[in-house]
Amino acid sequence: MFRRNRADREFREAQRAGQAVLAMHTELPLPDAPGLVPAPAATVVTDFLPLDFRAPSRQDVSGFMMRWDLPLVIDGEVHACHCGAYRNWIVFNMRDDSVWLRCEAGHEAEETRLDTAWYNRNSGPVDHFHPTLADGLCHLGH
Repeated sequence: MFRRNRADREFREAQRAGQAVLAMHTELPLPDAPGLVPAPAATVVTDFLPLDFRAPSRQDVSGFMMRWDLPLVIDGEVHACHCGAYRNWIVFNMRDDSVWLRCEAGHEAEETRLDTAWYNRNSGPVDHFHPTLADGLCHLGH
């Protein structure tokens, strides 16, 4: 019992001594603290990438496109164009978050059962940016 009281008393004395030391040094930097060097002022760095190296943002392009060579299964059924094509699609994800499909014959239709989240899950990274739709279709083999 006396041993516990002595330990409590020593702990309280150590706390008081620590608080007294903290009260002496309330302003920074500490006047006699060895090894403390004030931090240098942060330098202002301009944008590290020149404009030529920056990728366009989503608002700068009309949309994204990718190839879909396999049969496109939506809600458990194979999607087919009215011309009979059911594979080799070009899938467009437009700026307004709509998804359009284009068959090899050039028929285009909006697919409301697909959305931007589906497109992002199934598309790879963007590898090229094209100034016109015809250039993009030529790049994708249509």
